[in-house]
Amino acid sequence: MAPAVPGRPAQPGSGAHGMPSPAEEQARAAALLMAQLDERLAALADPVRATAMRAYMRDQFPFLGVPSPAVQQVLRAALAELPRPGAATLREVALTCWERPEREYQYLACVLLRRHARVLDAGFLDTARHLITTKPWWDTVDALAAHVVGALVARHPELAATMDGWAAGGDLWLVRTAILHQLTYKAATDAPRLLRYCAAQAGHPDFFIRKAIGWALREYARTDPAAVRAFVAAHHDELSGLSRREALKHLS
Repeated sequence: MAPAVPGRPAQPGSGAHGMPSPAEEQARAAALLMAQLDERLAALADPVRATAMRAYMRDQFPFLGVPSPAVQQVLRAALAELPRPGAATLREVALTCWERPEREYQYLACVLLRRHARVLDAGFLDTARHLITTKPWWDTVDALAAHVVGALVARHPELAATMDGWAAGGDLWLVRTAILHQLTYKAATDAPRLLRYCAAQAGHPDFFIRKAIGWALREYARTDPAAVRAFVAAHHDELSGLSRREALKHLS
């Protein structure tokens, strides 16, 4: 038996008097949305462009050959014909998109979740973790970090404790997510937490963590440039050159 996916019920129950249960209604809504997405994406598939897109992503994933603006148009058109999705529908569609081989499906899920992030509850963080650690690469991880995980933590501050665990763990993509989850917070940034994460991972050997540190600090420098300058100066020998350059990129 396949392992359970976080947030996905094993089997919807039946409602009273033969009426569809809420789980069945949500599953039906997810199936309708997926059918719309399948049809519209298939109509736009371009094998020549798909080859170029796959090469750009270092042959990590197969593609249909649908560019990003068209992917967003596909989602808008599909949603326009259906009721606004609920949390369970969003979860099911995201998980289904992640099971599809073509990368455009994961992009669709990221855009969908970002658009409806306010509908998601704190429990969705387990599903977000599954998405981040399954078929992981910067293109989906960064979108989920800044616009889904970040939105969840902002609305549910108790989830910051989970970010502490991710930041200190051994999974590259969860560490990157923890560092980047406050990317859009601006003045609401928990600066001590951000700087603590960056200091703890300052010597990390991987490009994606070094880049994340610099990126997060660069964005926070728009809010508190003095704090970023002071942090980089205090940790100059620990931070990589990449992290330092990115952090100070827009500071004179």
